Amino acid sequence: MKQRLAVLLAAAILPISAPAAEPCGDAANACATPLGSYHAALPAEAPAAGGTRPAVLFFHGAGGLGSSVLETSSYLRPFVEAGYVVLGANGLMRPGNAFGTGWSFRPEGPRQRDELAFAHEVLDDAAKRFSIDRKRVLVSGFSIGASLVWYLACKDPGLGAAYAPIAGGFWRPHPTVCAGPVDLLQTHGWRDRTVPLEGRPLRGGELEQGDIFEGLQLWRRVDGCNGLRPDSFQTDAVFWRRSWSACNSRRELSLALHPSDHDDVPKEWAGMALRWFQARLNARGTN
Repeated sequence: MKQRLAVLLAAAILPISAPAAEPCGDAANACATPLGSYHAALPAEAPAAGGTRPAVLFFHGAGGLGSSVLETSSYLRPFVEAGYVVLGANGLMRPGNAFGTGWSFRPEGPRQRDELAFAHEVLDDAAKRFSIDRKRVLVSGFSIGASLVWYLACKDPGLGAAYAPIAGGFWRPHPTVCAGPVDLLQTHGWRDRTVPLEGRPLRGGELEQGDIFEGLQLWRRVDGCNGLRPDSFQTDAVFWRRSWSACNSRRELSLALHPSDHDDVPKEWAGMALRWFQARLNARGTN
């Protein structure tokens, strides 16, 4: 009797395990957070017991869906095949906007959601559900999703380990200060007429996209890249790259231009971005 009582008492004081999170992340069942939802493309192999995996947090363009990261044709697919968890965040529907979904990225614009708080929610939730390593997160996005990436990096440099926006940047008026240095790889099409390198006015001049080169000038100042001119140049069949790496912050800025337009992201982008991100992690000893 005493032995049975002891067993019951021991069971009563043991911590109750939290119920396992419901499966989510596929196209039909997004993972929910208080401020929104996201999808997750997972590698074929699960992490070792107690292990973690690197991740990409991706913000889609205007009218897009986070579930696009699940498509086998996605230019993000090579990250999944390399063992990364790719998180596709969902933008909110914008009333009266012809494009539909989008992001509250402009500081001067209407704010439907605190996108920085949402980004942290997604990463915190994914760390629990999918064992992502918060120290090995590459934050990326396309078009206005890329613009959001620039603003998030400026406001909270520690959100990700590095940033790789595609075909988007700051809008006018350009920010004049950022919270701290970052590693950033900007990819842009030479023939982009939707978000030109110089930006363009919209709605009869009511809004103006920013100038990528002016944005990079701010990042060079924030990163302490005082030499102004690039420190290295790389050219191949697809990309022309110039990089600023001799920076006081030990961070690196890189601009990769390709000959295509806005929507035609080269299939080689993921391989380039993956190698660049891995090199930045190695440089900081966080691999």
